[in-house]
Amino acid sequence: MFNPIVEILQKHKLMILDGALATELERRGRDLKDPLWSAKILLEAPELIKQVHLDYFKAGADCAISASYQATFEGFARRGLSQTEAADLMRLSVRLAVEARDEFWANPANRAGRPKPVIAASVGSYGAYLADGAEYRGDYGLGERELRDFHRPRLAVLAETEADLIAFETVPCLLEAQAMTHLLAEFPQTVAWMSFSAKDSARISHGETMAQCAAWLDAYPQIVALGVNCTRPQYLPGLIQAAKANTSKPVLVYPNAGEDFDAQDKIWVGPAAHNHYGELSLQWRNAGAEIIGGCCRTTPQDIAQISEQLAMNN
Repeated sequence: MFNPIVEILQKHKLMILDGALATELERRGRDLKDPLWSAKILLEAPELIKQVHLDYFKAGADCAISASYQATFEGFARRGLSQTEAADLMRLSVRLAVEARDEFWANPANRAGRPKPVIAASVGSYGAYLADGAEYRGDYGLGERELRDFHRPRLAVLAETEADLIAFETVPCLLEAQAMTHLLAEFPQTVAWMSFSAKDSARISHGETMAQCAAWLDAYPQIVALGVNCTRPQYLPGLIQAAKANTSKPVLVYPNAGEDFDAQDKIWVGPAAHNHYGELSLQWRNAGAEIIGGCCRTTPQDIAQISEQLAMNN
């Protein structure tokens, strides 16, 4: 079972993730007020997705996360797409990231002092499929078996792609993390990270503590890193410390820009943390995070700040 995160951290001590995909596509003129969110652009403008991946690699990212976060068989079926067409789009999401990585890595000038970037195939939470903000609540009313059954078909497709690992993202409750982890055992050669959404500096969105989540996940070798994403930056130091105290796995953080998501109007509101990601990333590193990037509303410029600041202080 190959662990790409350990391979990078053993040689470089830090791993830089990319930033937002969907909101970056919006910033470049695409309308994503749609249940498919970034997966909509797999249908409309896949080359733009590849360009965003490439821009993040140029900014310093060691990992691209595919545009499959909200790409589900159920969601594509509502668009009238067959299961074959849906699976092809999921594979395309990974292929675009791989092509961008290979194009970037083909230039020897891009290799100096850097690991070859890896590709994480995104698996969003059940709440992401609902497209009503439930990934920040976790109030699904489903049991573990139902959640495993929901995630299994997409994971089966993504596990067979060129992705180096799976990114379970914006998971709001421990029950869903348990479902995902138990499901992963059906794919024994596949590894993943588990990333929660959190509502404060100690608790994930549904209310379980980060300490509790990290302790439970620590026993599962296929989960190769854990942490939080799409969470306010100011909550990260406490969450990192809680995770570090309860797991031997690397801790990852990729927060949003500090705003709140209005699920009804599908907009982000409130103040953002742009122009501060470099200094903030040092705080997260000092707290114990080894894998750092950005989520909604962050940009290649934010990732460049993180990469440059951490390189100077590594």
